[in-house]
Amino acid sequence: MTSSVTAAPGTIPPVTTAARVRIVVADDALLVREGVQRVLGLYDDLEVVAVAGDLDGLLAAVDEHRPDVVVTDIRMPPTSSDEGIRAATRLRQTAPETGVVVLSQYAAPAYALELLSGGSQRRAYLLKERVSEPDQLAAAVREVARGGSVVDPRVVEVLVAGTRPPGDPLAALTKRELEVLEQIAQGKSNAGVAAALVLTERAVEKHINALFAKLGLTAEPDVHRRVSAVLLYLASLR
Repeated sequence: MTSSVTAAPGTIPPVTTAARVRIVVADDALLVREGVQRVLGLYDDLEVVAVAGDLDGLLAAVDEHRPDVVVTDIRMPPTSSDEGIRAATRLRQTAPETGVVVLSQYAAPAYALELLSGGSQRRAYLLKERVSEPDQLAAAVREVARGGSVVDPRVVEVLVAGTRPPGDPLAALTKRELEVLEQIAQGKSNAGVAAALVLTERAVEKHINALFAKLGLTAEPDVHRRVSAVLLYLASLR
């Protein structure tokens, strides 16, 4: 699956190319900037090429260095509101090949949904606590560099704990189909879903095809159907 919405993965092998993943780090807190830079510097396949402390500095650094991935705080000057999300939205137009990993101290589904609203490809939403978990942060950077997407499992948990509103498009799904969709929302492949739910891959494929049909997603390419289904799932749990 090239473009998927996934919870923060475990250790992922380094990118299998000679070139390093080039990264710009942005955060208004010096200690956080230094911490993220030091964590990413632990990996031979990752290289921080610039740091910034605000939105303007981040955008200037991207223009100058054309990094593979930006790792940015969600709130920075000038307004300290949603600069990370705004940067991700702008870069989708000005630097579409640059991935964005947004770091936030808030397990806020609304921010994650806004980040993914223009498409999930090359986007990740992680909690800042992942800075203390080097392998998970590095894995998210690599996944975004590959064109994938990551959503922190804590955010997924908040969404799963929510209550679906009346008229929810997921109401027609069976309990098992919802379980399969929840696993897809964590970015798992069919094999990963099968292992988690103790099913065969063939059974998982049948459940996925059934839920796609119920959600009216049969006409889209498979990767788009998976992303669309997950966005419906996340939106219904806000």
